Amino acid sequence: MQVRQSIHSDHAKTLDTAELRREFLIEKIFEKNAYTMTYSHIDRIIVGGVMPAEKTVSVGDEVGKQLGVSYFLERRELGVINIGGPGLIVVDGTTYEIGHEEALYVGKGAKLVEFSSVNATTPAKFYYNSAPAHTTFPNKKITLAEASPQTIGDAATSNRRTINKFIVPDVLETCQLTMGLTKLEEGSLWNTMPCHTHERRMEVYFYFNMEAETAVFHMMGQPQETRHLLVHNEQAVISPSWSIHAGVGTKNYTFIWGMVGENQVFDDMDHVKVSELR
Repeated sequence: MQVRQSIHSDHAKTLDTAELRREFLIEKIFEKNAYTMTYSHIDRIIVGGVMPAEKTVSVGDEVGKQLGVSYFLERRELGVINIGGPGLIVVDGTTYEIGHEEALYVGKGAKLVEFSSVNATTPAKFYYNSAPAHTTFPNKKITLAEASPQTIGDAATSNRRTINKFIVPDVLETCQLTMGLTKLEEGSLWNTMPCHTHERRMEVYFYFNMEAETAVFHMMGQPQETRHLLVHNEQAVISPSWSIHAGVGTKNYTFIWGMVGENQVFDDMDHVKVSELR
């Protein structure tokens, strides 16, 4: 398990490229027949991926020991979105079939979570976020049709995109975790511009559906102290509450956003005019 410390905005603006990448970029999300896990001190979010192929991968007691509890989800909730082939998630003996671009919410207290693929040649790729939880809400599978799709933006501003809100209050109740998947249409490159911050929540962006020689320039930093990270396929960026988070690609792409913090109001944003950015 990797650990990333929280960082002050005044310190962040002094970092060079390598240091910014070390603090905010998660370069490897998927590893065959294993899980990856990055623990951030920012709102205690955990980010990672599970890619079972020939064998089942479980997240169990070994993670709990690192977190100071008996098992991983003793005091946490979990959101999972599958971006690969069809897979299965078994939660304390109950099996959920999770297809491509489907999600599963797992409530606090689940002791054993096991991941497997239906076909090893097209393995599932389960991307997940986990946040501290104070109570238990029911486990729930969410399909793409149930994910409150909303198409916004315009081709003229290169940001025509569909937002699929998988884990939000309109779909199911959680303690604090929200997650969704946003697809950019062909010819659209910007994911959020004009950009915003939200002092009350942090966010993680996970970029995928990208070809080898494409990239996303992910904009971060305070609005008057912007920086960028160059992000490639299946990499994630940790965004503190004081930072903008917007990206422009060399070609269209898809990304998953996950938020934790004070509230779950999707449009609670502090918008920043393009003319105010530096």
